[in-house]
Amino acid sequence: MKTTDKQGCNALVEILAKQGVKRAVLSPGSRNAPVLMAFSRSSAIETYVVVDERTAAFMALGMSQRSGEPVALVCTSGSALLNYAPAVAEAYYQHIPLVVISGDRPIEWIDQDDGQTLRQYGALSHIVKRSYDLRAEWTLPTDGWYFNRCVNDAVLTALAGEAGPVHINLSITEPLTGEIDATPRHERLVMRVPSAGLPDEEALSSLSHEFMSAHKVLVVAAFMQPDVALSQALARLAELPQVVVLTESIANVQGDRFIPTIDRVYSVIDKSEWPDFAPDLLVTLGGSLVSRMIKAFLRQHKPLAHWRISQGDHVVDTLQALTRHIDASPARFLDAIVRRVAPVESDFSTRWHDKEQLATRLHDDYIARIGWCDLKAFSLILPAIPGGTALQLSNGTTVRYAQLFDTPQVSRSDCNRGVCGIDGSTSTAAGAACVGDEPTVFITGDMSFSYDVNGLSVACLPPRFKAIVMCNGGGGIFRFIKPTAGLPELERCFEVHREIPVEKYADLFGLRYFEIHDEASAAEVLPRFFAENERPAILAVHTPNVYNAEVLRGYFRRARQ
Repeated sequence: MKTTDKQGCNALVEILAKQGVKRAVLSPGSRNAPVLMAFSRSSAIETYVVVDERTAAFMALGMSQRSGEPVALVCTSGSALLNYAPAVAEAYYQHIPLVVISGDRPIEWIDQDDGQTLRQYGALSHIVKRSYDLRAEWTLPTDGWYFNRCVNDAVLTALAGEAGPVHINLSITEPLTGEIDATPRHERLVMRVPSAGLPDEEALSSLSHEFMSAHKVLVVAAFMQPDVALSQALARLAELPQVVVLTESIANVQGDRFIPTIDRVYSVIDKSEWPDFAPDLLVTLGGSLVSRMIKAFLRQHKPLAHWRISQGDHVVDTLQALTRHIDASPARFLDAIVRRVAPVESDFSTRWHDKEQLATRLHDDYIARIGWCDLKAFSLILPAIPGGTALQLSNGTTVRYAQLFDTPQVSRSDCNRGVCGIDGSTSTAAGAACVGDEPTVFITGDMSFSYDVNGLSVACLPPRFKAIVMCNGGGGIFRFIKPTAGLPELERCFEVHREIPVEKYADLFGLRYFEIHDEASAAEVLPRFFAENERPAILAVHTPNVYNAEVLRGYFRRARQ
């Protein structure tokens, strides 16, 4: 068998495979031709070819997000690399280990008006953990050692601490498609032995004492990868009368004593009661919070102490009250803490759970009396999702509606909350569906859907992928949030106000199409939609945009109605 004559390209693939990279998303090009040859002629890494680099990058993000494994991403020279930027930024803040590989011309041709060139090395430096500039051809005796060292370092860096993307810029000289006989390679593998990921005994003793001195402990979990051990540790903490565990829908932890509907519950707490619900000790886990309400509440009612538990050296003080950055595995740290603490006399948990019961009753009453709208549609769609499904959510109103409902039957929930963009959510969900064995249900707004409709074009989209598009005139969140809701430019500059042709896109990309317009059609169509298993399916949910915003505003006033 033949392979590329560029030594670095063959070495790259072998090292990545040895480091545990199982998948690579490739985009066609000429300058990266030797890299494509090396990947496609190796059986060690599964490859997916996606022409659009922006789609390709978000697909790789979804694959890594779902699998928890590093994914390689390969493009050619020039502006191709810049199309990766939105997904790479999301991966950086979502702590997803992507290995970005860009083919490039030799450095002497950069800025010389040669075709398809720009300053690629360092182009992503602010949104990757580390950048590398390597040559695919080796001439000096130390070239192979240096190349091997850097590629090993790249994967180890991507996975270390808080995971994240890295960038390998690979300069390649012409001719680009030369071949040699493939021979066994013996590239060196460098492995990292992880640290204990736990503070020492003295620190644990001090932290346990601080925990026990608090009569109101609030744990807030934002987006994370699923972690059974973490769920178990949090569940034991939540049994203490002084502890309340609030979980967002994409936190991916579950427990009987958790409160998974933060905004639903917070919205029924009267202002006069706020001091009683504010914590002495706040413990935060995961990435950025979806709930603006709890974020504003905690900034206004600052705790005496705030612990953020996160592996990594980056200090994050979102709530402006941080007192301890705990560089540790959240599951191992909380397991160690729960073994050292005991119940104290407190009604903090009871207060929160009494409000949860009130909030649930008011929630159910409110939904029963509203007409057809987004909120009503979500109240029917989310409970109907089959057990064991992986749920993907787009940004905007979609993820915020999901926050109002408990969906314990889903296996996991994900959303691109790293930088919270609406771009790439379809491609991310498509990538996740390609590697997960469970069904994937993706819920998106029509604006986000139209922005990334190319995500449906990938050849590997499996029948277990199902998309739900909320067709509500686009930009519904701008009608709800205060900064834009009252602007005279609302309808002209912020909302789409056009019918997104979901059915035509379904025909174009070979998806089975369904649609609903009211409660009656939802009752009839939803079972058929979720039962479809012969090909990917898409559901258009038509709702009135003006009424949607009125209903959502009324929902958060329901305790005073």
